[in-house]
Amino acid sequence: MKLSILQQIGCSNYYVLVFLSWLLLACSTHQLRSYETQLLLQLRKHLEYPLPLSNWENHNNADFCNLLSSPQLTIKCENDSVTELRIMGDKPAKVSNEFRGFAIPNITLSQSFSMDSFITTLVRLSSLKDVTLVSLGIWGPHSDKINRLYLLEALDMSSNFLFGSIPSQMSSMSKLRTLSFDQNYFNGSVPEWLDSWSNLTVLSLKNNRLNGEVPSAVSRITTLIELVLSHNFLTGKLPDLSKLSSLQLLDLRENSFDSGLPPLPKGLANVFLSKNSFSGNIPEQFVNLDQLQHLDLSNNNLTRTPPLLFSLPNISYLNLSSNTLSGSLPEHLKCGERLSLIDLSDNKIVGQLPNCLADERIVKISGNCFSTDARDQHSASYCKDVSKGEGRSRMREIVLLAGTIVVVIILLLVGLMFFCKRHRTQHAVVQHIAPKLQSILSEVENRSSPPYRVFTLPELKEATKNFDQSSFLGQGLQGKVREWKLSCYPIFNSIQKMLDPKPQAAA
Repeated sequence: MKLSILQQIGCSNYYVLVFLSWLLLACSTHQLRSYETQLLLQLRKHLEYPLPLSNWENHNNADFCNLLSSPQLTIKCENDSVTELRIMGDKPAKVSNEFRGFAIPNITLSQSFSMDSFITTLVRLSSLKDVTLVSLGIWGPHSDKINRLYLLEALDMSSNFLFGSIPSQMSSMSKLRTLSFDQNYFNGSVPEWLDSWSNLTVLSLKNNRLNGEVPSAVSRITTLIELVLSHNFLTGKLPDLSKLSSLQLLDLRENSFDSGLPPLPKGLANVFLSKNSFSGNIPEQFVNLDQLQHLDLSNNNLTRTPPLLFSLPNISYLNLSSNTLSGSLPEHLKCGERLSLIDLSDNKIVGQLPNCLADERIVKISGNCFSTDARDQHSASYCKDVSKGEGRSRMREIVLLAGTIVVVIILLLVGLMFFCKRHRTQHAVVQHIAPKLQSILSEVENRSSPPYRVFTLPELKEATKNFDQSSFLGQGLQGKVREWKLSCYPIFNSIQKMLDPKPQAAA
């Protein structure tokens, strides 16, 4: 009986313990939810009550994790913590050149908005993995506190008014997979530390004011699937991107790249490099891009194209317009079965239009010298004249460069000859004077007489012409100053004769 009673007491204690544990867990969960609710309401205040958050008016004690999602607002939770926050506003994306780093009424958030305070509140939602804050009028330099979201995998703050440089502290966000800062005003360079994002698959920074060259670090992000840097002020030479085996989209339109086309990875499906200053031939390596579907190389300075580009198995869109492509296309050119739109307009191509380009495809050829269709075509002589003119222009450039090099070499030789001649003259003078001066100094040094002598009164009268007034030079602090004959000092007399070999006039 006693054992049974003890067992009942033990069971009772067990149930009490379970109940208390459940109660504590419920309390802690409620506190956590309330805490994050207050943070969401505070974010709403920072964003100055945007329209997508208007239904939060009466939700001070609501569970935001159970709100219905919409294209403008999505909140997702895991274990009662917010993991995804998506807010799509209606502020204009761009204001041309009106934005100067200050608030613009009715376009950006107000002058009192603080980017640093906003990010400080945001990062307190420490479980966030996906953040989208688009077209909300957010303005200012990006806060370096964003790296405190160490679980963040996707960040999209496009169509705002962020400027300055991308914070270097973001390099520590090792879980980041997607980054989009499109349509902002970032005006620094593309960061050198991008390869610290070893899991990055999408990097999109289009429509900013980024400048300088694309760093080689980009070529080391082997997980990249999309690289979008179009509509910036990027210059110079692109790094070798051929090792980005996962890359499917490369968009570098409307920059100022002025090199040859770089090697590209074989898996690319979409390449957009228009409106740059790429020059030279289209590399033969491009014919190995058998996954390529869209290729736009228009508005560059390219000179030749491999005919096999037209026959790539998956190519559907090929735009080579507004270059300096010359020569003729093979009569029996083969076109891929999926090729539906070809733009060759505004080049210098001559000859017949191949049969495969005359099939049921959209083909643009205006501004060339094709003989097949005279409409919107230049005469063949135009393309030849242009070609000759370009050849003459290149020849003039070569001749000018060669002439400049010859002139520089001549000037260097003349300068060298003058220097050598002057050096030899100085050396001869030194050789002529040095032995005599050495002899005199040795003679003086070897004398047993003291370095000074006492002159008698008759000697002084002879040297000063009996203290004649003509030797008077002026009045000094120590009395009158007179000129003495140099011959009174034999060493000076000897040096004078050596330096001036002409006979001296008698005093």
